[in-house]
Amino acid sequence: MVEKISRSEQKRLYKQVEQLASELADLSDADLRKLPADSEIKEEIKKCRGLKTGARKRQIKYLAKVLRQVSLDEIYIFLKNRKDSDLQKNQRFHQAERWRDVIINEALEEAEECRRQQISFEPAYPSGLIPDIIEELPGIDEKDLRRCAYEYVRTRNKTHYRELFRMIKAELDSRQRVGK
Repeated sequence: MVEKISRSEQKRLYKQVEQLASELADLSDADLRKLPADSEIKEEIKKCRGLKTGARKRQIKYLAKVLRQVSLDEIYIFLKNRKDSDLQKNQRFHQAERWRDVIINEALEEAEECRRQQISFEPAYPSGLIPDIIEELPGIDEKDLRRCAYEYVRTRNKTHYRELFRMIKAELDSRQRVGK
């Protein structure tokens, strides 16, 4: 799925990984041995120990940079099981927000294009992103996604905006429960 990510959103994503790096830096030696990560990441975590505030922050930022280059799913699961961390839950929340915004923005652009061409905007508008999201989250009904996006574009009623988010978030949460 190709989505445009604003600079602000990129910063928020980087901040999430930085919070993950900060939690990893606080792991004990026993937990660090059990961490499902490669040796490079474990070495960077060890380098964070014993540093004072400024140097520690720089090292955590570097660790976050290294973490952004690998898949973090196993690490999130490890922290959830080990420390009852909320990072994975926060990540799902932000993912649902991003997908909702992508769907709404695409629907707004399509409605604007229909207005320019002087044709009516219909709930079955062509979408390049909704099929990709349906592929990622097969439990979501495509008609409901389209209906919520269409109704929001038509009325600007925040109820449809929130409903779209709730559908995506519920499917992400159920996928997480099934994954366990």
